[in-house]
Amino acid sequence: MASPNNDENNNEMVVTPWEVKGKVDYERLIREFGTQPLTPELLAKLETYTNKLHLQIERRIFFSHRDVDTVLKLYEQGIKFVLYTGRGPSGPVHIGHLIPWIFTRHLQEKFKTRLYFQMTDDEKFLIDDQRTLADTQKWSYENALDLIAVGFKPEDTFIIYDSQDMDLLYDITLEVAKRITYSTARSTFGFQDSTNIGWVYWPAIQAAPCFIHKKLTGENVPALIPAAIDQDPYWRVTRDIAQKLGYYKPAQIHCRFLPGLGAGGKMSASMPETSIFTIDPPDVVKKKIWNAFTGGKGTAAEQRKLGADPTVCSIFQYYFFLFEESNEKLAERERKCRSGETLCGECKKDIAEKLNQFLEAHRERREKAKDTIEQYHVKRK
Repeated sequence: MASPNNDENNNEMVVTPWEVKGKVDYERLIREFGTQPLTPELLAKLETYTNKLHLQIERRIFFSHRDVDTVLKLYEQGIKFVLYTGRGPSGPVHIGHLIPWIFTRHLQEKFKTRLYFQMTDDEKFLIDDQRTLADTQKWSYENALDLIAVGFKPEDTFIIYDSQDMDLLYDITLEVAKRITYSTARSTFGFQDSTNIGWVYWPAIQAAPCFIHKKLTGENVPALIPAAIDQDPYWRVTRDIAQKLGYYKPAQIHCRFLPGLGAGGKMSASMPETSIFTIDPPDVVKKKIWNAFTGGKGTAAEQRKLGADPTVCSIFQYYFFLFEESNEKLAERERKCRSGETLCGECKKDIAEKLNQFLEAHRERREKAKDTIEQYHVKRK
């Protein structure tokens, strides 16, 4: 059964590094952020190295980029790249966080490259007056277990915990901070007079892992950052000063947000009732899915007659993002939804089962990760 729609004001799009709400217009974000769409020509070149396009590329879940074409051109010339992404450890990991990590693992395997993964426990402490550093450090550990459970290998994966590893980052952050004016930072991030100075400095810290590979290995290679598009402002200011420091500009490839289970907006830990966390027990998953917003009608009879709208259905997005690899089967499911052959309850039951199977396997790997987590720390050697 469909849920009530949000009012128009609540559905206004807001996309910043700290807040995403409303219905996200990705074409508008490409224009406003000044990124480039992933063209068929670029995807064809990527496919020559990966043999087959990943599902998230094929369905344009990753849809936008900066300099992926440059990175591939350098790769053809024998200049490899490293991967860099991260997590703001403010709470448990949800399914939406796993989406770009799954694609990052794919890139790591296909290009046989390193991943530097930044746990930004310092940022989450700085931006929230109610959060202690002990809280964010605890969630750094917990979130790292989820990262490892996705399947990353320790020999090529280096987790950076900001509050522990600042000695590795600090000299780089100083070089970055010296070259970014407050005027630039304020216009990019919207800092106010009330913003604490730690938060103002923090973009220099997020820039540092773009360049840490040279410090650790002596190799100067570009970094490719797979992440949701809300993080793009950090890389805009980083790209502006990279070449002044003697580095390649970091490249990005941007993904869409997995919608929450409510009416509009991304999946967000701040709205736990509309998010599926990796630590949610099966009964909680079922309850959240059963209460999810769909594109269905008020009654089964009405839906069988008029059909439903999968484009606004949070349940259909789970098939699109994660649980239906066959495009033909996905199209058939969409057809049955629109025609009224399939009711929302059937899809909810199916997705709840698939999610719980997925999460059970993930939690088993997550538990095993406790024995190996130290092998992933950037300082392990």
